[in-house]
Amino acid sequence: MHNNVIDYLNNIVRIKPDKTAYSDGTVALTFSDVYELSGSIGTYIANRGIYKKPIVVFMSKSPMEVATFLGVVSAGCFYVPIDEEMPADRIKLILDNVRTPLIICDRVTASKASDLQQSGTDVILYDNIVADTKRDDAVLKEIHDKAIDIDPIYIVFTSGSTGVPKGVVACHRSVIDYIEQLSEILDFNEDTVFGNQSPLYFDACLKELYPTLKFGATDYLIPKQLFSMPYKLIEYLNEHRINTICWVVSALTMVSAFSTFDDIKPEYLHTIAFGSEVFPIKQFRIWKETLPNATFTNLYGPTEGTGMCCYYRVNRDFADDEPIPIGKPFDNREILLIKDDDTLADKGEEGEICIRATSVTLGYYNDPERTAAVFTQNPLNKAYPEIIYRTGDIGKYNDKGELIYISRKDYQIKHMGHRVELGEIEADVDAMDVIKMAACIYDNDKKLIILYYIGDIEPRELDGRLKEKLPRYMLPGRTYKLESMPFTGNGKIDRVTLKKMYLGEA
Repeated sequence: MHNNVIDYLNNIVRIKPDKTAYSDGTVALTFSDVYELSGSIGTYIANRGIYKKPIVVFMSKSPMEVATFLGVVSAGCFYVPIDEEMPADRIKLILDNVRTPLIICDRVTASKASDLQQSGTDVILYDNIVADTKRDDAVLKEIHDKAIDIDPIYIVFTSGSTGVPKGVVACHRSVIDYIEQLSEILDFNEDTVFGNQSPLYFDACLKELYPTLKFGATDYLIPKQLFSMPYKLIEYLNEHRINTICWVVSALTMVSAFSTFDDIKPEYLHTIAFGSEVFPIKQFRIWKETLPNATFTNLYGPTEGTGMCCYYRVNRDFADDEPIPIGKPFDNREILLIKDDDTLADKGEEGEICIRATSVTLGYYNDPERTAAVFTQNPLNKAYPEIIYRTGDIGKYNDKGELIYISRKDYQIKHMGHRVELGEIEADVDAMDVIKMAACIYDNDKKLIILYYIGDIEPRELDGRLKEKLPRYMLPGRTYKLESMPFTGNGKIDRVTLKKMYLGEA
């Protein structure tokens, strides 16, 4: 039984020291490299007397960044990943929240890191640490022997609705539980070759980082720019014999919507997991037809539940307007659908998806008010303390007993006297042959539904076709054609930017 993720590393380095663990296609680290480099970093932090503190890792996405995460953890601390793509204002808000004693940076981020330096915080180059500090096994063992599974492992910042980011604190127990369950569902093993899409400052990267250590697999950190070059992206997958991907939906549709498979196909891919957004059925079918023997699994889960908590192995065909279910919870998790009156939703009724599990994280760092709002006592249990996480997502069970994601609570609008799901409009637009991608926002002041899309049709003609498909109260009040869709750092459609574009602020 592991109670610390470093157990995975200590175990695998004995079995497969010389196998490539993490690579970005140019730099590769073996498990032995990761062990030594993380040990140097852990020893350096311990020698500074820093313990049980948040350490900011401000580095470019690289195998060395992963080694740094593990170094922070081996020192009994927890890592806070930030990225040079983040706006300086956001980084400052994060630093104000965590008050770290140490920022570890690389040569790319060094000047920005020193600009952000606060009193009480030191900035140090990764290269200098590993050049000057050797791994001290005795020091690291003493720290490891004191570790327990509810110690924090990382803080990952998500967007707050107020614009102030929320730092989600996960512990070793929740991460280990997640990795064990996910690995079983997706059949990871030592032959798994991951192609990582997610930035390392999102919890989405857990799906590859830690199973790589558990099994002695290999994880390729795919360069971000390839996700806007679909042909080159598939070439990269083939070159490195990548067989397993866990990507956000828009990364997959970026490939299928632009007819990439007419020219090149992934030759080794057999396991495809997707999540974070609804996969338009039309695009999903293109993937399924291209890779008929691959398994496709829809994953659902919030950062506050340590990654994903529900899954659905796609095993049947779906109608154009039918959503792929999010299925059922992983083992060791219960999903409660709770109505506004704090009672359980009946079969077929909608309710807020709430998670009861080991994988529920510790809350938001230095933010008791926002923690208390969503990490709440289970309203169905009055007898003893039991925390559930309220996701803010609406779901219901279909007649097959599968959980269906309906929408965000704040994505349901009241329009012309009707309750409207913006996601439902998007699904209808996405189903059209001429559409590659679509997203809706709502103008509360003018009470207008705004539609943005990429496709081979002009707005006026699209409006005409929508009149035949949608009831009047669901019709967009404004329709805009785009050359390219804005995406968040994690690859989801960026609706905040769309709203700014609409308001003329972008």
